[in-house]
Amino acid sequence: MARRRRPPRAGALHELQPLRTAAQIAVLQLLFYAVALVLIVFTSLVAGQPFGVDLLLGWESVRGDNTQGWLMAFVWLFDGAFCMSVAIVILIARSKLVPDFALTIHFLHLVVVTLYTRSLPRHSMWWLTMAGSSAAAVGLATWGCRYRELQPVFFGGRILGAGDGGASSAARASSPPPSEGGARREADLEAGHGPDGDGETGFAHGGRGKGRGKDGQGEYEMVQMKNSS
Repeated sequence: MARRRRPPRAGALHELQPLRTAAQIAVLQLLFYAVALVLIVFTSLVAGQPFGVDLLLGWESVRGDNTQGWLMAFVWLFDGAFCMSVAIVILIARSKLVPDFALTIHFLHLVVVTLYTRSLPRHSMWWLTMAGSSAAAVGLATWGCRYRELQPVFFGGRILGAGDGGASSAARASSPPPSEGGARREADLEAGHGPDGDGETGFAHGGRGKGRGKDGQGEYEMVQMKNSS
């Protein structure tokens, strides 16, 4: 007899959709270059430097021996760390997937830069910038996703899970306190007296007694149990 396959858990197919994952990576990568383009154009206009595609897709401009190189390093660090962490929190919103997406963005940028320049980056400043950007993106995006996951969920205009506690406290507040007569009847039953003043339907506490059950079927006898040591 063929062994039956175990059905996938709920949500497993939804979590492992290759097309959706590829679309999210593509959107994040486009945002990565779009923000970098805006920042590079702005800094170039402010500094009075000519803008070129090499500033966006090259690695020669990120260097540590001049002010323009430090400025480009700061641009890539701000783009990859802060802007991409915000985008990951908004689009992904799952802390366990943050390292995969953050590292994938920077790895694809390395591939694009290598293909454009036809050589691996040789400036240590570029590698330090990308390493710091990826590490900061992982840290900030993980913190943001966890903070978002811990926020209360609003369902139907109220916080989910807060309705039961409020209903139970309201029920306790609306229930009337025990009356004096009810407390006296409980004390009579514990003392061995029946509800109507007779000891036939009561029971002896800590001693020995006889009585007739409420259904009238026979008698019962209660004895004190000995504690076994």
